[in-house]
Parts: sequence; C-alpha cells; structure tokens
Amino acid sequence: MTVYGDLDVSVIDEMPPGRTPIETKIFADNSDDRREVKQLIARELKAGRQIYVVYPLVEESEKMDLKDATKRYEYLRDKVFPKYAVGLVHGKMKLAEKDEVMRRFVAGEIQVLVSTTVIEVGVDVANASVMVVEHAERFGLSQLHQLRGRVGRGAEKSYCALLTSDKRTSVAEERLGIMEQTSDGFLIAEKDLEIRGAGELLGTKQAGLPEFRIGNLFRDQQILEQARKEAEFYLAKRERSVETSKMIQRVRADTRFGLAAVG
Repeated sequence: MTVYGDLDVSVIDEMPPGRTPIETKIFADNSDDRREVKQLIARELKAGRQIYVVYPLVEESEKMDLKDATKRYEYLRDKVFPKYAVGLVHGKMKLAEKDEVMRRFVAGEIQVLVSTTVIEVGVDVANASVMVVEHAERFGLSQLHQLRGRVGRGAEKSYCALLTSDKRTSVAEERLGIMEQTSDGFLIAEKDLEIRGAGELLGTKQAGLPEFRIGNLFRDQQILEQARKEAEFYLAKRERSVETSKMIQRVRADTRFGLAAVG
C-alpha cells in the first residue's frame, strides 16, 4: 500500500535524545572469540549492567546442531555466572511465568537473561548494555535489528555480539556484514528487501507485492515516487480536466484493470 500511495507515511529518522550508538561485532565460534565475549559480559556485569543472551531454539533438537536456551541457561547459571542471578524466558512458558521473569529483569533482580526471540520487541530496560546472539547466522536481518534494539536504550555505551558458527552461507555473511556496518533501520530494511526479494501476492513466493512490468522497487525508487506524485496531482488538482477524464476512461476501458473495481 505504501508503494501504490494508499498510505500516509511518517518518517522518524532520529534516535531519541540521550541514546548512544550500539557497537556491533561478529564473533566466530572458537575459544578466543568466546573468551572475548565473556570478558565483555564480565566487565559490564561488574559495572552493574544487565545482559541478554539469545538462542534460536527453546530445547535441544535432534534435527539441528544448535545450542538451545534451556540447556545453555543451566550452563550459564551454574558454570559461568554463579555469582549472578540468571533468568530464562521463552515462548513455551506460561504467560504468568514469563511475566514474572521479565518483572524481575526489569527490576534488576536478574542480571543475565537467557531467552529466545520472545524479547525481540516490547522490552525496555535502560540498564541492559549487552546483547549476545548465538547462531546469529540463523536469524533474519529484521530479527537481528530488533534484538539489537533491546540494548542501547540508555545513555551508557552498549554492545551487540553476534556469535556465529562455521556453517554460514553467503547470504548469512551478507546479513551479518550489514548489521556490523550500520544501525540505520531504513537502510537495513532496504537491504533485507533486496536480499529476500519482494515476493508475490499471487504466486509461489512467500510474501510481497507483484512485480512491476518495467519498474524496479530498488533501482527506481525516486522515479516511482515522482510518478506517484504526478498521479496524485492529476487526481486531486485536475480531476475535472479533459486530460484526467481521458486517462480515467482509458483505464476503465482496459479489461486488465478490472480487478481494481473489486471490493
């Protein structure tokens, strides 16, 4: 609807006052990189800050060789951070249980929150300064951007550590590189659309809009916007002109545009 001009668009292109840009870095799944991430977490915990650690799975899977939130929660609680309160939240928990864990995290009673993507939106804890995403290559750009947005919500410096396995595809490499290069949500959304493609409204592609016969959403964005403004001008300013009447008659006479009258 945005492309075809049927929605008004409000653009917010500034961060709220007092926010500090988040430092994002990709880490490999090896002892040296993991040691660096643990040192970062330990330093921030010592400074009184809070940490998110996100996993792609709730429980261990026989089909996928991925770390899961449940087992890693136990490991982090018992072996890595025994001096700190570690909490677990995921989608299979009852709502009351999730709410209690989140209440304790917001209140500062939990220092390390192990989670799945259930915390990707709607969580605002200004004291949280580190977001660690395990198997980051498994997540889409929009998910990674949303997860990163859980930190950096206060004035203090925040960090996003993207831990990846050696099974990264070329597309995953491209996604991770974009995350490391920018925190601009508009640019990330554009790159996400470029990587995934627009899809089809009627067809086999999973989502998106029908393709233009000539235009390209990525390449021709400026000229498409100009064309929309021109159409708005004729329909709003010159709706009774001879030129506009002829154009409307031409569209109505073309059987290809019959679907425009549906609904």
